[in-house]
Amino acid sequence: MLSLQFIRKNQDMVLDALKSKKVILNLETILEIDTERRDLIRNVDDLKAKRNKVSQLISIKKKNNENSDEEIKNMRSVSENIKRLDDKLKKKLKKLNSLLLYIPNIFHNSVPSGLSEENNILVREWGKKPDQNKDYKDHVHLCDKLNLTDFSRASKMSGSAFPLYTNLGAKLERSLINFMLDYHIKQHGYSELMPPFLTNREATTTTGQLPKLEDDMYYIESDDLFCIPTAEVPVTNMYANEILRQDDLPLKHVAYSACFRREAGSYGKDTRGLLRVHQFNKVEMVNFVVPSQSYEFLEKLTKDAEDILQELNLHYRVISLCKGDISFAAAKCYDIEVWSPGEQKYLEVSSCSNFESFQARRGNIKYRCNKDQKVHFVHTLNGSGLATPRLMVALLETYQNDDGSISIPKVLQPYMGIDVIKK
Repeated sequence: MLSLQFIRKNQDMVLDALKSKKVILNLETILEIDTERRDLIRNVDDLKAKRNKVSQLISIKKKNNENSDEEIKNMRSVSENIKRLDDKLKKKLKKLNSLLLYIPNIFHNSVPSGLSEENNILVREWGKKPDQNKDYKDHVHLCDKLNLTDFSRASKMSGSAFPLYTNLGAKLERSLINFMLDYHIKQHGYSELMPPFLTNREATTTTGQLPKLEDDMYYIESDDLFCIPTAEVPVTNMYANEILRQDDLPLKHVAYSACFRREAGSYGKDTRGLLRVHQFNKVEMVNFVVPSQSYEFLEKLTKDAEDILQELNLHYRVISLCKGDISFAAAKCYDIEVWSPGEQKYLEVSSCSNFESFQARRGNIKYRCNKDQKVHFVHTLNGSGLATPRLMVALLETYQNDDGSISIPKVLQPYMGIDVIKK
Protein backbone atom coordinates (compact mmCIF):
# COMPACT_ATOMS: atom_id res chain seq x y z
CA MET A 1 0.00 0.00 0.00
CA LEU A 2 1.18 3.52 -0.77
CA SER A 3 0.73 6.35 1.73
CA LEU A 4 -1.73 9.12 0.85
CA GLN A 5 1.01 11.69 1.30
CA PHE A 6 3.15 9.87 -1.26
CA ILE A 7 0.24 9.58 -3.69
CA ARG A 8 -0.52 13.31 -3.44
CA LYS A 9 3.09 14.27 -4.10
CA ASN A 10 3.83 11.67 -6.82
CA GLN A 11 0.69 11.45 -8.93
CA ASP A 12 2.60 10.91 -12.20
CA MET A 13 4.43 7.88 -10.77
CA VAL A 14 1.17 6.42 -9.47
CA LEU A 15 -0.57 6.97 -12.81
CA ASP A 16 2.35 5.26 -14.57
CA ALA A 17 1.99 2.22 -12.29
CA LEU A 18 -1.77 2.09 -12.84
CA LYS A 19 -1.37 2.22 -16.61
CA SER A 20 1.57 -0.21 -16.82
CA LYS A 21 0.03 -2.77 -14.48
CA LYS A 22 -3.31 -2.47 -16.27
CA VAL A 23 -5.29 -1.37 -13.22
CA ILE A 24 -8.47 0.56 -14.01
CA LEU A 25 -8.88 3.07 -11.19
CA ASN A 26 -9.76 6.76 -11.12
CA LEU A 27 -6.99 8.46 -9.14
CA GLU A 28 -8.87 11.78 -9.14
CA THR A 29 -11.73 10.16 -7.23
CA ILE A 30 -9.31 8.98 -4.56
CA LEU A 31 -7.72 12.43 -4.27
CA GLU A 32 -11.16 14.06 -4.01
CA ILE A 33 -12.18 11.72 -1.20
CA ASP A 34 -8.86 12.40 0.51
CA THR A 35 -9.49 16.18 0.29
CA GLU A 36 -12.98 15.72 1.75
CA ARG A 37 -11.49 13.55 4.52
CA ARG A 38 -8.91 16.18 5.46
CA ASP A 39 -11.59 18.91 5.45
CA LEU A 40 -13.72 16.82 7.79
CA ILE A 41 -10.75 16.29 10.11
CA ARG A 42 -10.16 20.05 10.28
CA ASN A 43 -13.84 20.70 10.98
CA VAL A 44 -13.93 18.08 13.72
CA ASP A 45 -10.75 19.47 15.28
CA ASP A 46 -12.23 22.99 15.25
CA LEU A 47 -15.44 21.77 16.89
CA LYS A 48 -13.49 19.85 19.54
CA ALA A 49 -11.46 22.97 20.30
CA LYS A 50 -14.72 24.92 20.63
CA ARG A 51 -16.18 22.23 22.90
CA ASN A 52 -13.11 22.42 25.15
CA LYS A 53 -13.50 26.18 25.51
CA VAL A 54 -17.20 25.86 26.32
CA SER A 55 -16.45 23.13 28.86
CA GLN A 56 -13.94 25.41 30.57
CA LEU A 57 -16.48 28.24 30.61
CA ILE A 58 -19.13 25.97 32.13
CA SER A 59 -16.66 24.88 34.80
CA ILE A 60 -15.87 28.50 35.68
CA LYS A 61 -19.54 29.50 35.84
CA LYS A 62 -20.37 26.53 38.07
CA LYS A 63 -17.59 27.52 40.47
CA ASN A 64 -19.02 31.05 40.59
CA ASN A 65 -22.58 29.72 40.99
CA GLU A 66 -23.55 31.31 37.66
CA ASN A 67 -26.15 29.97 35.25
CA SER A 68 -24.59 27.90 32.43
CA ASP A 69 -27.71 26.47 30.74
CA GLU A 70 -27.01 28.26 27.48
CA GLU A 71 -23.43 27.01 27.35
CA ILE A 72 -24.52 23.43 28.15
CA LYS A 73 -27.09 23.63 25.34
CA ASN A 74 -24.39 24.89 22.96
CA MET A 75 -22.00 22.13 24.02
CA ARG A 76 -24.62 19.45 23.34
CA SER A 77 -25.14 20.90 19.89
CA VAL A 78 -21.39 20.91 19.27
CA SER A 79 -21.06 17.32 20.50
CA GLU A 80 -23.85 16.20 18.19
CA ASN A 81 -22.09 17.88 15.26
CA ILE A 82 -18.83 16.19 16.21
CA LYS A 83 -20.52 12.78 16.31
CA ARG A 84 -22.19 13.42 12.96
CA LEU A 85 -18.92 14.46 11.33
CA ASP A 86 -17.02 11.58 12.96
CA ASP A 87 -19.50 9.10 11.46
CA LYS A 88 -19.11 10.77 8.10
CA LEU A 89 -15.33 10.68 8.47
CA LYS A 90 -15.36 6.94 9.24
CA LYS A 91 -17.36 6.25 6.07
CA LYS A 92 -14.98 8.37 4.00
CA LEU A 93 -11.96 6.61 5.49
CA LYS A 94 -13.45 3.15 4.89
CA LYS A 95 -14.15 3.99 1.25
CA LEU A 96 -10.70 5.52 0.85
CA ASN A 97 -8.87 2.54 2.36
CA SER A 98 -10.86 0.20 0.11
CA LEU A 99 -9.77 2.11 -3.00
CA LEU A 100 -6.14 2.37 -1.85
CA LEU A 101 -5.89 -1.45 -1.87
CA TYR A 102 -6.31 -1.34 -5.66
CA ILE A 103 -3.35 1.00 -6.22
CA PRO A 104 -0.30 -1.07 -7.27
CA ASN A 105 3.23 -0.52 -6.11
CA ILE A 106 5.30 2.03 -8.02
CA PHE A 107 8.39 1.05 -9.98
CA HIS A 108 12.02 1.29 -8.98
CA ASN A 109 13.84 3.59 -11.39
CA SER A 110 15.85 0.65 -12.81
CA VAL A 111 12.76 -1.22 -14.06
CA PRO A 112 12.70 -1.37 -17.89
CA SER A 113 9.97 0.54 -19.69
CA GLY A 114 7.46 -1.29 -21.86
CA LEU A 115 4.07 -2.94 -21.58
CA SER A 116 4.71 -6.55 -22.65
CA GLU A 117 7.22 -9.36 -22.14
CA GLU A 118 8.97 -8.36 -25.37
CA ASN A 119 10.31 -5.38 -23.43
CA ASN A 120 11.90 -7.51 -20.69
CA ILE A 121 15.70 -7.32 -20.55
CA LEU A 122 18.09 -10.26 -20.46
CA VAL A 123 20.44 -9.78 -17.50
CA ARG A 124 22.60 -12.91 -17.77
CA GLU A 125 22.70 -16.55 -18.76
CA TRP A 126 24.43 -19.50 -17.10
CA GLY A 127 25.55 -22.85 -18.46
CA LYS A 128 25.35 -24.36 -21.92
CA LYS A 129 22.20 -25.39 -23.68
CA PRO A 130 21.95 -29.16 -24.14
CA ASP A 131 22.94 -30.47 -27.59
CA GLN A 132 20.46 -28.94 -30.03
CA ASN A 133 20.94 -31.83 -32.50
CA LYS A 134 19.71 -34.46 -30.06
CA ASP A 135 16.13 -35.75 -30.31
CA TYR A 136 14.76 -34.90 -26.86
CA LYS A 137 11.54 -36.49 -25.63
CA ASP A 138 9.28 -34.18 -23.68
CA HIS A 139 8.56 -34.72 -19.99
CA VAL A 140 5.06 -36.11 -20.62
CA HIS A 141 6.52 -38.95 -22.71
CA LEU A 142 9.29 -39.58 -20.16
CA CYS A 143 6.90 -39.62 -17.20
CA ASP A 144 4.56 -42.03 -18.93
CA LYS A 145 7.35 -44.42 -19.93
CA LEU A 146 8.98 -44.41 -16.49
CA ASN A 147 5.73 -44.32 -14.46
CA LEU A 148 6.65 -41.05 -12.70
CA THR A 149 3.23 -39.35 -12.83
CA ASP A 150 -0.39 -40.37 -13.37
CA PHE A 151 -2.57 -37.46 -14.48
CA SER A 152 -5.51 -39.65 -15.57
CA ARG A 153 -5.94 -41.05 -12.05
CA ALA A 154 -5.33 -37.62 -10.53
CA SER A 155 -8.29 -36.32 -12.52
CA LYS A 156 -10.51 -38.88 -10.77
CA MET A 157 -9.45 -37.38 -7.45
CA SER A 158 -9.46 -33.65 -8.20
CA GLY A 159 -10.15 -32.91 -11.86
CA SER A 160 -7.77 -31.75 -14.57
CA ALA A 161 -4.43 -30.01 -13.98
CA PHE A 162 -3.77 -31.62 -10.60
CA PRO A 163 -0.61 -33.77 -10.53
CA LEU A 164 -0.21 -37.22 -9.04
CA TYR A 165 3.46 -38.15 -8.65
CA THR A 166 4.06 -41.90 -8.51
CA ASN A 167 6.90 -44.22 -7.51
CA LEU A 168 10.31 -42.65 -8.26
CA GLY A 169 8.55 -39.54 -9.57
CA ALA A 170 7.21 -38.94 -6.06
CA LYS A 171 10.63 -39.61 -4.56
CA LEU A 172 12.32 -37.26 -7.04
CA GLU A 173 9.85 -34.50 -6.16
CA ARG A 174 10.50 -35.04 -2.44
CA SER A 175 14.24 -35.15 -3.03
CA LEU A 176 14.19 -31.83 -4.89
CA ILE A 177 12.30 -30.17 -2.05
CA ASN A 178 14.62 -31.53 0.64
CA PHE A 179 17.74 -30.66 -1.35
CA MET A 180 16.61 -27.06 -1.88
CA LEU A 181 15.63 -26.57 1.76
CA ASP A 182 18.92 -28.03 3.01
CA TYR A 183 20.95 -25.94 0.57
CA HIS A 184 19.31 -22.62 1.48
CA ILE A 185 19.66 -23.37 5.20
CA LYS A 186 23.26 -24.58 5.12
CA GLN A 187 24.74 -22.46 2.33
CA HIS A 188 22.64 -19.26 2.46
CA GLY A 189 21.86 -18.97 6.18
CA TYR A 190 18.06 -19.16 6.00
CA SER A 191 15.86 -20.10 8.95
CA GLU A 192 13.33 -22.82 8.07
CA LEU A 193 9.59 -22.51 8.65
CA MET A 194 6.66 -24.84 8.01
CA PRO A 195 3.73 -22.43 7.65
CA PRO A 196 -0.04 -23.01 7.41
CA PHE A 197 -1.37 -23.61 3.90
CA LEU A 198 -4.53 -21.59 4.58
CA THR A 199 -4.56 -17.88 5.39
CA ASN A 200 -7.24 -15.42 6.44
CA ARG A 201 -8.40 -12.42 4.46
CA GLU A 202 -6.16 -9.94 6.30
CA ALA A 203 -2.99 -11.95 5.67
CA THR A 204 -3.82 -12.47 2.01
CA THR A 205 -4.45 -8.73 1.65
CA THR A 206 -1.07 -7.90 3.22
CA THR A 207 0.89 -9.57 0.42
CA GLY A 208 -1.26 -8.06 -2.35
CA GLN A 209 -3.26 -11.04 -3.61
CA LEU A 210 -6.44 -9.43 -2.30
CA PRO A 211 -8.55 -7.76 -3.38
CA LYS A 212 -7.32 -7.58 -6.99
CA LEU A 213 -6.39 -11.25 -7.55
CA GLU A 214 -9.19 -12.97 -5.65
CA ASP A 215 -10.48 -14.69 -8.81
CA ASP A 216 -7.23 -16.65 -9.05
CA MET A 217 -7.50 -17.95 -5.46
CA TYR A 218 -9.07 -21.11 -4.07
CA TYR A 219 -11.48 -19.93 -1.37
CA ILE A 220 -13.12 -21.77 1.53
CA GLU A 221 -16.26 -19.73 2.05
CA SER A 222 -17.48 -21.35 5.27
CA ASP A 223 -14.25 -20.34 7.06
CA ASP A 224 -13.35 -17.25 5.04
CA LEU A 225 -9.91 -18.76 4.37
CA PHE A 226 -7.79 -18.91 1.22
CA CYS A 227 -5.55 -21.74 -0.01
CA ILE A 228 -2.15 -20.09 -0.33
CA PRO A 229 -0.72 -19.42 -3.81
CA THR A 230 2.77 -19.33 -2.28
CA ALA A 231 4.39 -19.57 1.16
CA GLU A 232 5.13 -15.85 0.75
CA VAL A 233 1.66 -15.15 2.17
CA PRO A 234 1.92 -16.82 5.59
CA VAL A 235 5.63 -16.16 6.04
CA THR A 236 5.38 -12.42 5.30
CA ASN A 237 2.55 -12.16 7.83
CA MET A 238 4.66 -13.75 10.54
CA TYR A 239 5.60 -10.27 11.75
CA ALA A 240 2.32 -8.44 11.01
CA ASN A 241 1.54 -5.68 13.54
CA GLU A 242 4.98 -6.03 15.13
CA ILE A 243 7.88 -3.64 15.69
CA LEU A 244 11.15 -5.49 15.11
CA ARG A 245 14.56 -4.47 16.40
CA GLN A 246 17.02 -3.25 13.80
CA ASP A 247 19.61 -5.59 15.32
CA ASP A 248 17.36 -8.53 14.36
CA LEU A 249 17.40 -7.54 10.68
CA PRO A 250 17.86 -8.97 8.14
CA LEU A 251 15.49 -11.85 8.81
CA LYS A 252 15.76 -14.59 6.17
CA HIS A 253 13.22 -17.41 6.16
CA VAL A 254 12.80 -20.37 3.83
CA ALA A 255 9.68 -22.49 3.71
CA TYR A 256 8.24 -25.38 1.74
CA SER A 257 4.56 -25.33 0.91
CA ALA A 258 2.03 -26.73 -1.47
CA CYS A 259 0.69 -23.86 -3.61
CA PHE A 260 -2.79 -23.50 -5.07
CA ARG A 261 -3.74 -21.37 -8.07
CA ARG A 262 -6.90 -21.51 -10.12
CA GLU A 263 -5.01 -20.18 -13.17
CA ALA A 264 -8.17 -18.30 -14.14
CA GLY A 265 -6.47 -16.64 -17.12
CA SER A 266 -4.72 -19.73 -18.49
CA TYR A 267 -7.23 -20.59 -21.22
CA GLY A 268 -5.36 -21.29 -24.46
CA LYS A 269 -1.98 -21.63 -22.74
CA ASP A 270 0.06 -24.84 -22.74
CA THR A 271 -1.33 -26.97 -19.92
CA ARG A 272 0.22 -30.35 -20.80
CA GLY A 273 1.63 -32.39 -17.96
CA LEU A 274 3.43 -30.29 -15.35
CA LEU A 275 3.66 -27.06 -17.32
CA ARG A 276 0.62 -25.41 -15.74
CA VAL A 277 -1.08 -27.04 -12.75
CA HIS A 278 -3.50 -25.94 -10.05
CA GLN A 279 -1.47 -27.42 -7.20
CA PHE A 280 2.31 -27.51 -7.03
CA ASN A 281 5.20 -27.56 -4.58
CA LYS A 282 7.57 -24.71 -3.97
CA VAL A 283 10.39 -23.67 -1.70
CA GLU A 284 10.04 -19.96 -0.92
CA MET A 285 12.60 -17.47 0.39
CA VAL A 286 11.39 -14.37 2.27
CA ASN A 287 13.59 -11.51 3.51
CA PHE A 288 12.83 -8.66 5.94
CA VAL A 289 15.46 -5.93 5.67
CA VAL A 290 16.14 -2.26 6.40
CA PRO A 291 15.17 -0.05 3.42
CA SER A 292 18.71 1.07 2.62
CA GLN A 293 19.77 -2.55 1.95
CA SER A 294 16.76 -3.95 0.10
CA TYR A 295 18.16 -3.75 -3.44
CA GLU A 296 21.43 -5.27 -2.32
CA PHE A 297 19.37 -8.12 -0.87
CA LEU A 298 17.35 -8.46 -4.07
CA GLU A 299 20.58 -9.31 -5.89
CA LYS A 300 21.56 -11.77 -3.14
CA LEU A 301 18.12 -13.37 -3.14
CA THR A 302 18.24 -13.85 -6.90
CA LYS A 303 21.70 -15.39 -6.65
CA ASP A 304 20.43 -17.76 -3.93
CA ALA A 305 17.78 -19.04 -6.35
CA GLU A 306 20.33 -19.31 -9.18
CA ASP A 307 22.63 -21.42 -7.01
CA ILE A 308 20.07 -24.23 -7.01
CA LEU A 309 20.06 -24.40 -10.81
CA GLN A 310 23.84 -24.27 -10.91
CA GLU A 311 24.07 -27.15 -8.44
CA LEU A 312 21.70 -29.09 -10.70
CA ASN A 313 23.77 -28.01 -13.72
CA LEU A 314 20.76 -26.72 -15.66
CA HIS A 315 21.05 -23.96 -18.24
CA TYR A 316 19.05 -20.85 -17.32
CA ARG A 317 18.72 -17.12 -17.86
CA VAL A 318 17.78 -14.15 -15.63
CA ILE A 319 15.29 -11.61 -16.95
CA SER A 320 14.56 -8.13 -15.58
CA LEU A 321 10.81 -7.65 -15.98
CA CYS A 322 9.51 -4.49 -17.61
CA LYS A 323 6.77 -2.29 -16.18
CA GLY A 324 3.98 -4.07 -18.01
CA ASP A 325 5.09 -7.55 -16.93
CA ILE A 326 5.78 -6.94 -13.25
CA SER A 327 3.37 -8.05 -10.53
CA PHE A 328 0.87 -5.81 -8.76
CA ALA A 329 2.84 -5.58 -5.50
CA ALA A 330 6.45 -5.59 -6.74
CA ALA A 331 8.68 -2.56 -7.23
CA LYS A 332 11.23 -4.62 -9.16
CA CYS A 333 11.36 -8.27 -10.22
CA TYR A 334 13.76 -10.74 -11.79
CA ASP A 335 12.43 -13.91 -13.41
CA ILE A 336 14.69 -16.95 -13.62
CA GLU A 337 13.91 -19.20 -16.58
CA VAL A 338 15.36 -22.67 -17.05
CA TRP A 339 15.84 -24.21 -20.49
CA SER A 340 13.55 -27.11 -21.39
CA PRO A 341 15.12 -29.13 -24.25
CA GLY A 342 11.97 -31.18 -24.83
CA GLU A 343 9.75 -28.11 -25.04
CA GLN A 344 12.51 -26.12 -26.78
CA LYS A 345 11.81 -23.03 -24.69
CA TYR A 346 12.60 -21.34 -21.39
CA LEU A 347 10.32 -22.02 -18.42
CA GLU A 348 9.97 -19.71 -15.43
CA VAL A 349 10.97 -21.41 -12.17
CA SER A 350 11.44 -18.36 -9.94
CA SER A 351 10.39 -14.75 -9.53
CA CYS A 352 12.53 -12.69 -7.15
CA SER A 353 10.90 -9.44 -6.08
CA ASN A 354 11.50 -6.40 -3.92
CA PHE A 355 8.24 -4.98 -2.58
CA GLU A 356 9.94 -2.16 -0.67
CA SER A 357 7.45 -1.05 2.05
CA PHE A 358 4.32 -1.94 0.04
CA GLN A 359 3.52 -5.16 1.91
CA ALA A 360 4.86 -3.86 5.22
CA ARG A 361 2.39 -0.95 5.16
CA ARG A 362 -0.49 -3.33 4.52
CA GLY A 363 0.63 -5.67 7.28
CA ASN A 364 1.96 -2.96 9.64
CA ILE A 365 5.43 -4.54 9.84
CA LYS A 366 7.95 -2.08 11.31
CA TYR A 367 11.36 -1.86 12.93
CA ARG A 368 12.90 0.55 15.42
CA CYS A 369 15.98 2.32 14.11
CA ASN A 370 19.08 2.10 16.33
CA LYS A 371 20.22 5.61 15.46
CA ASP A 372 17.17 7.73 16.23
CA GLN A 373 14.87 5.15 17.88
CA LYS A 374 12.16 6.08 15.38
CA VAL A 375 9.87 3.44 13.92
CA HIS A 376 9.97 2.76 10.17
CA PHE A 377 8.42 0.20 7.82
CA VAL A 378 10.67 -2.71 6.83
CA HIS A 379 11.22 -3.71 3.22
CA THR A 380 10.09 -7.20 2.24
CA LEU A 381 11.48 -9.40 -0.53
CA ASN A 382 10.72 -12.90 -1.69
CA GLY A 383 11.71 -15.37 -4.34
CA SER A 384 11.03 -18.95 -5.34
CA GLY A 385 13.93 -21.14 -4.47
CA LEU A 386 12.51 -22.95 -6.51
CA ALA A 387 9.06 -24.02 -7.77
CA THR A 388 9.22 -27.70 -8.65
CA PRO A 389 6.90 -28.46 -11.62
CA ARG A 390 8.83 -26.73 -14.41
CA LEU A 391 12.09 -27.49 -12.64
CA MET A 392 11.11 -31.16 -12.84
CA VAL A 393 10.29 -30.73 -16.55
CA ALA A 394 13.73 -29.25 -17.31
CA LEU A 395 15.54 -31.78 -15.15
CA LEU A 396 13.88 -34.85 -16.70
CA GLU A 397 14.35 -33.58 -20.25
CA THR A 398 17.95 -32.43 -19.75
CA TYR A 399 19.11 -35.63 -18.03
CA GLN A 400 17.36 -38.13 -20.32
CA ASN A 401 19.50 -40.83 -21.91
CA ASP A 402 19.21 -42.53 -25.30
CA ASP A 403 17.92 -45.74 -23.68
CA GLY A 404 14.98 -43.86 -22.11
CA SER A 405 16.43 -43.69 -18.61
CA ILE A 406 17.01 -40.50 -16.56
CA SER A 407 20.33 -39.79 -14.90
CA ILE A 408 20.09 -38.27 -11.42
CA PRO A 409 22.14 -35.08 -10.83
CA LYS A 410 24.96 -35.72 -8.35
CA VAL A 411 23.54 -33.40 -5.69
CA LEU A 412 20.27 -35.38 -5.67
CA GLN A 413 21.80 -38.85 -5.57
CA PRO A 414 22.17 -38.92 -1.74
CA TYR A 415 18.45 -38.06 -1.46
CA MET A 416 17.35 -40.55 -4.13
CA GLY A 417 19.70 -43.41 -3.19
CA ILE A 418 20.17 -44.16 -6.91
CA ASP A 419 21.99 -42.52 -9.79
CA VAL A 420 19.56 -43.37 -12.61
CA ILE A 421 15.83 -43.88 -13.10
CA LYS A 422 15.14 -46.85 -15.34
CA LYS A 423 11.95 -48.41 -16.65
